[in-house]
Amino acid sequence: MIASLARRALYALATSTELESVVRAVPPVQDLALSQARRYVAGTTLDEALVTVRRLVGDGLAVSLDLFGEGAADEEALAATVDGYREAAAALADVGGDVYLEIVPSHLGLDLGLDVCRRHVEQLVEFLPAGSRLEISAEEAERTPHIMDLTIALAEAGAPVLATVQANLRRSPGDVDRLLAAGVPVRLVKGAYLEAADIAHRWGDETGVAFVRLAHRIHAGGTPPLLATHDRVLLEALLEALPGAGVEMLLGVREDDARELAGRGVPVRVYAPYGDSWFRYWMRRVAEAQGA
Repeated sequence: MIASLARRALYALATSTELESVVRAVPPVQDLALSQARRYVAGTTLDEALVTVRRLVGDGLAVSLDLFGEGAADEEALAATVDGYREAAAALADVGGDVYLEIVPSHLGLDLGLDVCRRHVEQLVEFLPAGSRLEISAEEAERTPHIMDLTIALAEAGAPVLATVQANLRRSPGDVDRLLAAGVPVRLVKGAYLEAADIAHRWGDETGVAFVRLAHRIHAGGTPPLLATHDRVLLEALLEALPGAGVEMLLGVREDDARELAGRGVPVRVYAPYGDSWFRYWMRRVAEAQGA
């Protein structure tokens, strides 16, 4: 109960514009916060992030590179975001290794309309190196229906997309079936947002059970899932039961486990976000640690 309350309090802080403004306004405080966040952040610039990506690739790991941000509210902000993603996509060609580009739909205009977001996302596909994919991030439950529509529309148009499904959402079995019918591979996560009880399973065992059931459902559909969790017991059980399944882990979290799994021949991908908007992401990682 105490951990759950602490997690909720930290999530509230993670989404607090006021707190972020206070931290960012005082350079020594900002520097201290960034020093704590560094383990989870590939860099504050693309050049810094590419150094991290090359290190991970050198360790035999696949990578998903993501530019921080969410909730773009106007076309001017969108233009800058698209330029940033496009620069990142183009840079992947020089990295080598198995590197995807992760995108956050609301960062690319989803809240302004599905067509707006799709138009911007389609621009990025042209810059992806051969063999790479667009890994589409999950967001709050209220955005999930639009994200599913976007993902399937892109796949039907031939875009190389990888969907994200949140195990804690009660709607997810239906989303999995829809994605599998469209031939879209799935990354399965437990779910990083606090949602109402009628929308989502409770954090903990209830979500863990939903995760296992969905992993089996995805595998039975003919596409090995990408299991995004650091729960080693859960991972080992699922990897044994689901041949071909891969793993995705967060930068800065149990990297020794990632290298050990990769050394055993398990496909392991590391999520490596970068950019100046690191504060909320870091606070979410701290909050999640309370529910581990």
